[in-house]
Amino acid sequence: MTTTQISEAPSSKQLIRATLMAAAIAGIVLVTIVMPAEYGLDPVGSGRALGIFRPRVEVATTDQPASAVADESASGSLLKQAAPFRTDEMTLELASGEGAEIKAKMRQGERFVFTWTAKGGPVDFDMHGDRVNAAQDEFTSYWKDEEQESGHGAFEAPFAGNHGWFWQNLNAETVTIRLRTSGYYEHIGRVGAK
Repeated sequence: MTTTQISEAPSSKQLIRATLMAAAIAGIVLVTIVMPAEYGLDPVGSGRALGIFRPRVEVATTDQPASAVADESASGSLLKQAAPFRTDEMTLELASGEGAEIKAKMRQGERFVFTWTAKGGPVDFDMHGDRVNAAQDEFTSYWKDEEQESGHGAFEAPFAGNHGWFWQNLNAETVTIRLRTSGYYEHIGRVGAK
């Protein structure tokens, strides 16, 4: 004959303790994962540490340029552009000791994504921009580094002007830079090229 044991139902105290524990776990998950990933809020820094933080997108106001206006009905998730989307790819060779500059003409708020590689050796570079009618040595530096073989990212023009890169080859051999950009800008090209 087989004996079956019937377990007792949990007591009220056990049910309350289990409910409070579940609520505490849900609160921790909300603050550490859901808020950074879905709402752009990271009160304890866990979203950045886990790589899931998505900053909130601000809705454009009327003082923003006409070329980059957010759709308020979509909570700032849509960026309308007057100019068409474009993609450009260019290659330039830098002899030993040579430097070169490529810049895109952009309105404030226009954006592009970029990737560049240096074949033949690392290069020093400065990603920077200058305002319309700026003095020759007046510019804003965004990202500067030495001995790099690549760079990748996204860029939003903080002001109207020319924005791009200056690369310097300090190797003994020729280096080939290959740049690809996609986004919204009027044109892109080598500065000083004829």
